[in-house]
This record gives sequence, C-alpha cells and structure tokens, in this order.
Amino acid sequence: MAAKKSFAYFCSMSNNFSLFIGLLLISNIQSSAFTSGYDLKSPAKILVLPEILREVSGLTDIDESTVACIQDEQGILFIYDIVNNKIKHQHNFHIDGDYEGITMVNNSMYILRSDGVILEISDYRAKDFKVQNYATGIPANNNEGLCYDADNNRLLIASKSKIGKGPEHKDKRYIYAFDLKTKKLRENPVFSFDVVAIKNFAQENKVGLPEKSRKNGTVPVLKFFPSAIAIHPVTKNLYLLSAADHMLFIFKPDGKIHHIEMLDQKIFNKAEGITFFSNGDMLISNEGQNDKPTLLRFNYLN
Repeated sequence: MAAKKSFAYFCSMSNNFSLFIGLLLISNIQSSAFTSGYDLKSPAKILVLPEILREVSGLTDIDESTVACIQDEQGILFIYDIVNNKIKHQHNFHIDGDYEGITMVNNSMYILRSDGVILEISDYRAKDFKVQNYATGIPANNNEGLCYDADNNRLLIASKSKIGKGPEHKDKRYIYAFDLKTKKLRENPVFSFDVVAIKNFAQENKVGLPEKSRKNGTVPVLKFFPSAIAIHPVTKNLYLLSAADHMLFIFKPDGKIHHIEMLDQKIFNKAEGITFFSNGDMLISNEGQNDKPTLLRFNYLN
C-alpha cells in the first residue's frame, strides 16, 4: 500500500512539475509578446510573394490594403495588394541599382540606395512622375534602413556599415536624419548605438544570441547590421531588424535599448523590410534566398 501511495505521489508531483514548466513557457512567450507588442512566432497572415520580388528589400504601407515595396536589383516601384496578394502596379523609376529602403510621405515615395543616395518620387500615382536625386553624403558606404519620422519632419537612415576605420568605429552603428524641409542630411547622427552595450543587454536579459565556434568553445556573437527601420505609430519606439542576426531590436524614442528578440529562421528567412499600419499592426517582408519571399502580418497586442 505504501508503494502505491508513493507512486501516486510521484505521479502527482510529476504532473504538477510538467504543468509548472508549461505555464512558465507560456508566461515567457506572453511576457515577450507584451514587451515587443507582437507574438512573433505566430503571424496573423503569411503572403508568399511573386518571384519578381524574391529580392524584396524595402517596404512601406500606403493604406490598410496596399503597400509599396522595392527589390534591390531593379529600379521598380511595386504597388502591392495585400488583400488579393498580387501586384497592382509597377513603375520604373530609375536604372538598376542596389535599392534598400522605401518610405512614403504624403503622396511622395522616398527610396534609399545603399550608397546613401535618396530618390524622391514626388507623386508616384502620376503617369509622368518626376524623380529627384539627393546625394546625402552619408559617411557609411552601406545603408539599408529608411523610415519617415513625422514628428520631426525628417527621414531616418540606418547605416549598416561602419562610418570609418579605426577602433573608435568598430562597434558603433549610427542613424542619420535627412531633413525634409532643407532636403539635406544632418551632419551628426541622431542616434548612436554601441554593439557591446547591446550585446551586454541581450546577455543580461537571457536573449539566446547566435554562437560562433572558437578553439576554446563557442562564444555569443552579435553583428547588429540594421537591415530595416520603422517608428511604431503608437509607442513611438524605434524598431530595427538585423537580418544577419535574425533579430528584432526595439529602442525607446531617446535611443535606449528596450527589447531584443530572436526571430525564428523558419518564419523569417531574411527580414529586410518593416512597416506599421496606423493601428499598430506590423508587416515584415523577407527575401527569398533559398525559399520563397514572404510578407508577414502581426497583430498589435497592446
């Protein structure tokens, strides 16, 4: 009889332990979703994009059913219907080039080339639209993120590469501002991020960073090469993607790190574009590489 009671007690404790672990996992997922505003493991909608958008590299919302996107090989503006999952229009705006970011301001589309040149399509709906080029003179030679900062009437440009040689630039990443009134780049960056500090934040908050093998074992690695940038319409937080790390970074409006989350590589093949609808719902586009290009929608949970 005692053995039976002991076995029953063991089973009860085992079940309670399993329940505890399950609740802990759910709590961690909910906590992460509450902090980021999204359940990044469960897209509300997944659209497989056509082959011409395999290299989709930039994304901006137009209205609740339409987005504009570009790809990084051809100078084509794609207007995409996300309800019917098809291209509505496509406009040739320039010769082929490495186009990485796009954002809309009123009726104008601004497109970022990787060398820092910004192209303005003043009225993209017009048949004879005009394209104006701005050589920003940004010191980084590889730039991928572009978004509209409405509160300050400027565009934000996220530099992917260092701005110079030397140890003082090794672990620094910068965001520059392009003034929409003067159509000039502000000389000094408006945000400066330290990769070491961000890595420390990740480790302190137990974010599972990618690892690299070394002779004495494995070490956590953080590249933090911004591939896309957007401002959240509700919180005003700054959301940055790093496709190289498969990670999402959230910064407060003052530039302080707020949250880091690993992205499931099965869902996020290569996250290169991000934008928000006015209600906070988030869209992220992924390049195809060895898989299909996708557009993911995440409902805002807060």
